[in-house]
Amino acid sequence: MRHRQLFSLVLGAMFGAMLCISQVVLAGLPNIELVSLLIIVWTRVFRAGALPGIAVFIVLQGLLYGFGIWWVSYLYIWFVLWGIVMLVPRRGEVRYPLRALGWAVLSGAYGFAFGALTAIPWLVTGGPKTALAYWLSGISFDIPHAIGNFVIALVLAVPLIEALTRIKRRMLV
Repeated sequence: MRHRQLFSLVLGAMFGAMLCISQVVLAGLPNIELVSLLIIVWTRVFRAGALPGIAVFIVLQGLLYGFGIWWVSYLYIWFVLWGIVMLVPRRGEVRYPLRALGWAVLSGAYGFAFGALTAIPWLVTGGPKTALAYWLSGISFDIPHAIGNFVIALVLAVPLIEALTRIKRRMLV
């Protein structure tokens, strides 16, 4: 196995485990999580290389908490965030404060939209009224989710992207 292939394999497993551990450690806090931030950072640095880690995370979540209807949303929800980050141009990035604010707004908006995105399986299984009821009943959790995501990304996104970029350059020499 070539160096880069092995590196990618280990990196994917490590990233998936890191996502899972961060989610479990912060599970006691209402919708305060690092998963969104880590997916943003990892995707920004490793691009498509973030996909295996996201897949590992999704499987680990099902194994830990069961493969219920909530898990169906995990089959797409984290890949949607990955896709959004992939759409952000890499060239000509703005200075630090604006760049940090941009990632914070993205992460906060995603945290707020999380409930609507997780309501999609309920739309399929129970219809529009069930999905709407599910989404509306969770808005009180989406608000702290959005605020937590915003603050965490504002503080950590850019420093983590820069640090991980330096580590990546050293590892792939």
